Amino acid sequence: MKSRILLAVSLLSILCGAALLLQPGSKVSADEGLKARVFEMRTYTTAEGRLDVLHKRFREHTNYLFVKHGMTLIGYWTPTDKPETLVYILAYPNMEARKKSWKGFMGDEAWKKAWADSKKDGPVVTKVEAQFLNPTDYSPIR
Repeated sequence: MKSRILLAVSLLSILCGAALLLQPGSKVSADEGLKARVFEMRTYTTAEGRLDVLHKRFREHTNYLFVKHGMTLIGYWTPTDKPETLVYILAYPNMEARKKSWKGFMGDEAWKKAWADSKKDGPVVTKVEAQFLNPTDYSPIR
């Protein structure tokens, strides 16, 4: 229940921010866009048949812990052409905040237990890719 509330609050704050930015006459310069939040797109490739285990871990543990450690959840997708893949985007105020959030997350005992429990029947994730993104000056989300 806590994770659903935190997820709802995160999504509401994102939508409110986007609504403010999309108001008529709202203009953000390119320089302001570069000072915006840092977005991180992460791509996880799973072992064959293990994507459902990863979804369960995110649904029941990871999302709650991300929010607990100051990460903003932007969205999650599974590519149509890569069935064993999860792509998601997180946002942080800046790179220093990202570093602090991930340090707290990785050291969290609840995360360590969820990670270990999900691997009982074998590895879940076989490859992790991360890409950092800066929003453009015309992006509706910053």
